[in-house]
Amino acid sequence: MQQNRPNPDELLSHVQRAEAQAARGKLKIFFGMAPGVGKTFAMLEAARQRKSEGVNVVVGWIVTHGRAETEALVEGLERLPPRTYVYRGTTSNEFDLDAAMRRRPSLLLVDELAHTNVAGSRHPKRWQDVEELLHAGIDIYTTVNVQHIESLNDVVVQITGIRVRETVPDHIIENADEVELIDIPPDDLLQRLADGKVYVPQQAAQAARNFFRKGNLIALRELALRRTAERVDA
Repeated sequence: MQQNRPNPDELLSHVQRAEAQAARGKLKIFFGMAPGVGKTFAMLEAARQRKSEGVNVVVGWIVTHGRAETEALVEGLERLPPRTYVYRGTTSNEFDLDAAMRRRPSLLLVDELAHTNVAGSRHPKRWQDVEELLHAGIDIYTTVNVQHIESLNDVVVQITGIRVRETVPDHIIENADEVELIDIPPDDLLQRLADGKVYVPQQAAQAARNFFRKGNLIALRELALRRTAERVDA
């Protein structure tokens, strides 16, 4: 009988882990095959819906790339000012993690999960900022493309011939509470690129010759669909 008794230390550890998980913020990732599919737009639409339901929503960092329809969705949402860093004579604006921690909204939007922070930031990577916010109990909406998933880096090189330097560890994706795939056909994305809805004309022309070749987009879309399906099946 003595051997069947639960270990008090194990029970305490289990309770503590459960309490920590319950207190942790929820992470939702808007996921896509490439820039321009509409991840940030979808994130803002979802955030506006949550705000209409009475949720305390704040935009921590957003990148609209000058897209008028995306910028229109930011209007009416509280937005944290960026933090300015000066490094080697260059001034950069970055997400202000300290301001976000002080503000502590129910839901915080932090665009571009794979971003590398400027030197002098508390964390080297934005996904580490997001981890700190989640541990503080703040729900997060964020965005990332399939080419930024760490374990797929070599596959993306084989598809595109381009080595993506900014990556996100797989466990961030795997442990997310929700991953929503924002999916459009490659032809539609190429049309958006041609219409100037992804990059400015000079950047768009270069992108069309390199990363945004149709064959690349077809393969990246398949990769994104497969990765999303793996989460559902897990």
